[in-house]
Amino acid sequence: MSTIACFHAHHSNIRLIEQALTSYNIELVHYVDPGLDRLKHDEDFSSALVREKVNQTLQWISRCHADAILVTCTLFAAVLDQTKEPLPIPVTGIDDSLLTMMLTHPKRYLLAFTNPATVQPTMARYRAYIDRHSAAKDKPELESVLLPGLFDMVMRGDQEGYLAALKNALQQLALERKDTCLVTAQLSMAPAAEQVSADADVTIYTPLSGLGASLEQDIGITKIV
Repeated sequence: MSTIACFHAHHSNIRLIEQALTSYNIELVHYVDPGLDRLKHDEDFSSALVREKVNQTLQWISRCHADAILVTCTLFAAVLDQTKEPLPIPVTGIDDSLLTMMLTHPKRYLLAFTNPATVQPTMARYRAYIDRHSAAKDKPELESVLLPGLFDMVMRGDQEGYLAALKNALQQLALERKDTCLVTAQLSMAPAAEQVSADADVTIYTPLSGLGASLEQDIGITKIV
């Protein structure tokens, strides 16, 4: 049995990861640190602060008897390529499977966000990754949209309110932007996206869409027989 250490920015992500990987023969150990998200509106908040904190935490987690690390926060994952010190175990970002999907199927993608602090670093990471791994003629086209006023509900613990408001926003977005492939870029958005996909018969990709298959390939986890 493999042990995967999960690095979260909010405790609500624990349940989502547990449910998504319930069919796998793994042990999940969860580390939650909401501090950076609470500091994001400070004047001196910067990407350097995020890099330093994420790097420190990853170094600590890597020494805690895990076989791999899964970073579930989009803000944290955005700086993975910039961490200074090598780690002794593999590290996977929650959106790595989305990046693989976009490279495999180069279309027009609209990435929806609720957390304003994650938009710029995530889009920068996606575009840099795509530039490194695809030819100019085969690049997927990316744009982003922020659904404002919703993420504070998550931080206040109002999961029901967040889910209801997000479902309405995604339904409207799916109707307005039929010319693009809609992607919810944050893990917290996955339950609403899955419900809208089922109710409206549309495809909305989420960080969970290919997570299991991605971890099978990158880390070697196996399903329970």
